[in-house]
Amino acid sequence: MQTNEALLDVRGLKTCFFLERGTVKAVDGIDFTIHKGRTLGLVGESGCGKSVTALSIMRLVPSPPGKIVEGEVNFGGRDLLKLDYDEIRKIRGASIAMIFQDPTAALNPVFTVGEQIAEAIQLHQGLSKKEAYDRAAEMLGLVGIPSAKERVHDYPHQFSGGMRQRVMIAMALSCRPSLLIADEPTTNLDVTIQAQILELMKQLKETFGSSILFITHDFGIVAEMCDDVAVMYAGDIVEYADSISLFCNPKHPYTLGLLRCIPSRNRGVERLSSIRGTIPDLISTPKGCKFHPRCPRAKEPCRLEKPELLEVEKGHTVACNSIV
Repeated sequence: MQTNEALLDVRGLKTCFFLERGTVKAVDGIDFTIHKGRTLGLVGESGCGKSVTALSIMRLVPSPPGKIVEGEVNFGGRDLLKLDYDEIRKIRGASIAMIFQDPTAALNPVFTVGEQIAEAIQLHQGLSKKEAYDRAAEMLGLVGIPSAKERVHDYPHQFSGGMRQRVMIAMALSCRPSLLIADEPTTNLDVTIQAQILELMKQLKETFGSSILFITHDFGIVAEMCDDVAVMYAGDIVEYADSISLFCNPKHPYTLGLLRCIPSRNRGVERLSSIRGTIPDLISTPKGCKFHPRCPRAKEPCRLEKPELLEVEKGHTVACNSIV
């Protein structure tokens, strides 16, 4: 059930990678909130910091060279960034679970899928080995894998790409997490399987009442899956709104540019628009608004001052000097 109660509240999150050639500001002081029972879409071009945001929440940023240098990630009344290793390990997989983009890399090839799902269940819920295996088989059946009681003994390579992603979803949901982080879970799947996985996630969200952080670069998926949307560019969130407001009345020039790149029947044979240039090097980002070298609306203040994320309509915030 959707509520206005915040489940996850991220404030001033900043994550950097310290390399020989300089410091990469992958996530540069972002704020967002995920409410109970709602799905937030985090959208933007590849390299904008979406996946690093997810890894920061989970405290899985590889160190070195990465480090969360500032901010708060408040979940259930606790700041996840202040917890020690044992405390955060109890939360991972139990209260917060993650579906990774590549299930082949995420699943261990030398253990059966049942062993991998059951391990998390035993760790977080204290069930016996038999009870954990029974739950694993139940979860595989719930995500649509046929003959689940037999297939629980199969290895990852014995499943197709779509079925491996279903195994990942079963593993993520096995402990009934409050928050599910899905990092582009359909990117490597064909269109038919992608649609099946998205429908499955919607059904399971209703069943378990979980909130979802859905990371994607595909606005079609955002329209289908998400209640709220945060648009990310070069480590910053530049626009934040509910999905209806964002699609009906986009404000930021970057959001407008992304939406104009989407094919539409109304365009007929008209050539698709594109956003000129590329995302800047995150070691040496432009002064002022990071998007201004690519922005058709850029003015002098855009080149000098970094815009703040400000509310322009109720619940609709934008970081743009040419608007606010």
